[in-house]
Amino acid sequence: MSAVEQQPADASLSSNSSSSFEVVEADAANKYEAVVPHWFYCKVTDSRERWIPFSTQDSEKLEAAQKMRKDDEELVVPTAGGRYNVHLKQRQCYAVYWEEEVSEVRRCTWFYKGEKDNKYVPYSESFSEELEEAYMIAVTLDEWKKKLESPNREIIILHNPKLMVHYHPVTVSDDWGSSPAEQGRPRTVKRGVENISVDIHSGEPEQIDHLVFVVHGIGPACDIRFRSIVQCVNDFRAVSLSMLQAHFKKAQEQQQIGRVEFLPVNWHSRLHSTGVDVDLERITLPSINRLRHFINDTILDVFFYNSATYCQTIVDTVASEMNRLYLLFLQRNPDYKGGVSIAGHSLGSLILFDLLTNQKAFSEDEDGKEKGSQMSASHGADASGVKEILEKLELSEYSTVFEKERMDRQALLLCTEQNLKDMGIPLGPRMKILHYISSERETQVSANYPQLIYKPAIFFAFGSPIGMFLTVRGVKRIDPSYSLPTCKGFFNIFHPFDPVAYRIEPMIVPDVEFEPMLLPHHKGRKRMHLELKEGLTRMSMDLKNNLLGSLRVAWQSFTRAPLPAVEAASTESEAESQNCSDGQTEVKPNEPPAAAAKEEASPINVGMLNGGHRIDYVLQEKPIESFNEYLFALQSHLCYWESEDTVLLVLKEIYQTQGIMLDQPLQ
Repeated sequence: MSAVEQQPADASLSSNSSSSFEVVEADAANKYEAVVPHWFYCKVTDSRERWIPFSTQDSEKLEAAQKMRKDDEELVVPTAGGRYNVHLKQRQCYAVYWEEEVSEVRRCTWFYKGEKDNKYVPYSESFSEELEEAYMIAVTLDEWKKKLESPNREIIILHNPKLMVHYHPVTVSDDWGSSPAEQGRPRTVKRGVENISVDIHSGEPEQIDHLVFVVHGIGPACDIRFRSIVQCVNDFRAVSLSMLQAHFKKAQEQQQIGRVEFLPVNWHSRLHSTGVDVDLERITLPSINRLRHFINDTILDVFFYNSATYCQTIVDTVASEMNRLYLLFLQRNPDYKGGVSIAGHSLGSLILFDLLTNQKAFSEDEDGKEKGSQMSASHGADASGVKEILEKLELSEYSTVFEKERMDRQALLLCTEQNLKDMGIPLGPRMKILHYISSERETQVSANYPQLIYKPAIFFAFGSPIGMFLTVRGVKRIDPSYSLPTCKGFFNIFHPFDPVAYRIEPMIVPDVEFEPMLLPHHKGRKRMHLELKEGLTRMSMDLKNNLLGSLRVAWQSFTRAPLPAVEAASTESEAESQNCSDGQTEVKPNEPPAAAAKEEASPINVGMLNGGHRIDYVLQEKPIESFNEYLFALQSHLCYWESEDTVLLVLKEIYQTQGIMLDQPLQ
């Protein structure tokens, strides 16, 4: 009886438990969780809007500032490593270091798929709040099929949590005219950034170890896609972050390094805002208009730099812009203790080289005192420069005359024969000085080169015509003992097919022929097609040597003397020589490592322009580029911005000055 009574009790218990499970499941299904917002900014290109997400790090900073100081009218949040400022109340993003159009900023939670490129577009913040409120009610009450109308009369229907649709209104025409239809082609609606396909970067390390200023070459466009210097440097910076993660992982894990900051320096817009474009427009022929406009905007920059008037404008712009950026960077990063380097592409590298060769070398104590007044000439330093020139010309007895006239090096180069005659310099010394002045004017464009307020650690030249310009100016050889006054490092990096690039080392060591240093691939070893090419070259050389050896032996057998005694003697000597040659061929395979070790022990002396180290570095061409070097010539001059090998060399040399090496040396 008790067993019978037990069954209904168990049945009732099981029914109660199942109903409780259903309630739990219903509660779980109806549980509402607030959406996590992500911040976006809008870029307008060719009248098309493109919404780009801030990095996770920046979005969290903006969200925290929004919650804590929502009503602060002047709240500014630095983003993108400090290169941009976001005015939170205005919802606008401003570039800090360069001129750029202001971008709209939006706190995004709801998105719909775009019409043309199928990328998701965020709704406005106010309408996103309406959507979120409707979604919350639908989830809580489990009442779907919610219908909302946007400010643009667009219809959004929430069918269920996984199906939400946006209907764009279309116009329907009939006999009575046109009227908007209720529904058009449906587009997907998504809630939360985690449900849309978009790349969101984690962010950049806050610690900055080194600062690099990058100067562009001719024209406003810097690559094959006609992008500006700002966009190209952005790519260069992005590649550097990936190279740091790949090759400096140990140092990052030990928090020894942060990142290297790259800032663009633009001189083209300042040059072409002087009114020269208007003057050129008046004399430009109307035919082939686009080509002539391209030449006026790009190629003529080379001629402008060789003009005394516009050269002064260019060097003043580059120097003042780098000084301005440096001071602004220190203002935004007051605890910065790292160094500064400079990099130039194409004509930009020549501008930097001329600037660096005309810097005054100050001691550390003088450097701090002279920062504010380096733009004006220092009489003591320049007087000593004139004294050195006179000593070089063996005219030291006239140094007091020049000191009395307060003559510095710049003033000396501006002297005419009449000026020297008025100073009482005799004819013979006068001719020597005038010859020196004329030779100096030939080697460089006459300009008053401004002074930088810092000492660059390293100068990187990408696709540089420095060697060609020096040769055209009449400089046949660079003194091996010469180094840049304020910069001890100099690297000339080029692609083998770059039509604008020239070498520097043969101007220092003209009597020795040697190849530039081959930059290793960032993944190690040489590219496969280069190794195959070298292997085939070695094989053909071996076959050639063996064939020549066989022909030599055959020729000797035909021309051998017929006398027995001579024949015996020659046979013995041939046997000895054969043994020697066999011994040599046996040792020969072991010679290359010994020769390589010997070469490493006594490297080529390329002077002090790079502190005694190699200067010329050549990139490895890609397999497709090796098929036709003419076809890829233009592209090779513009390849440096996205070249991992170039970026890795820059990072390697910068961090080497701080005693930090690559995780594994590249072969």
